[in-house]
Amino acid sequence: MRWGGTLLAFGIRAWMRTLDSRIACYDPLMDPAVEGFQGPAIYVVWHEYLALPPCNRRGCDVTMLLSQHRDAHWLSEMISQFGFKTVRGSTSRGGVKAILQITREFRGTSLVITPDGPRGPRRELSSGCIYIAGLLGIPIVPLGCGFDRPIRNSRSWDKFAIPRPSSRARIVLGPAVHVPRKLSKEQIEDYRRYTESLLHAVTNEAESWAAEGSLRIGERAFYPVPQGTIRL
Repeated sequence: MRWGGTLLAFGIRAWMRTLDSRIACYDPLMDPAVEGFQGPAIYVVWHEYLALPPCNRRGCDVTMLLSQHRDAHWLSEMISQFGFKTVRGSTSRGGVKAILQITREFRGTSLVITPDGPRGPRRELSSGCIYIAGLLGIPIVPLGCGFDRPIRNSRSWDKFAIPRPSSRARIVLGPAVHVPRKLSKEQIEDYRRYTESLLHAVTNEAESWAAEGSLRIGERAFYPVPQGTIRL
């Protein structure tokens, strides 16, 4: 598993380095890579774009919540190569145990959650991230991702997105959602719907931005595109 995860991380890193990767933030200080970061925060991203955040925010003090499924062993080893910590347990299975581990060992660090994982339905946000945000007292930040004409795995439930070499990758860091500590079931559902709508909006924004390749005020590069790269 360890060697497999290392090789997978090496391949993904080399692949991602060919991309023109840029980010735009509603609040730049919610980016964990910037000086003056006002975190921690819980970043929610759709499962189909799971590989993009670790590649582009290597070495930040971030923990990723992964499922307990055996396939996640490979993913855990890969993500660790990017300097991310991992906690096993989805928001639907093993979530309470994972939350307790976070509060004991990783309090003060940011968290990345795929709120429609590990088995879907695709792009439907579960209420687990709302519960975690209220318990830990930290905001949720929707993280919209997009690739230019990505290759889609039509057999996977999430239609996993694979960027074409030398194409565009875009991330839009949306506005923070501050969740109160004590909520009724109706209030949790209200916050769930609101957060889901924001994540849909910033994902659509990132996908359109990647497809158009337009310039945006305040955009920043993750890292420069290697000279001589030919976009497909």
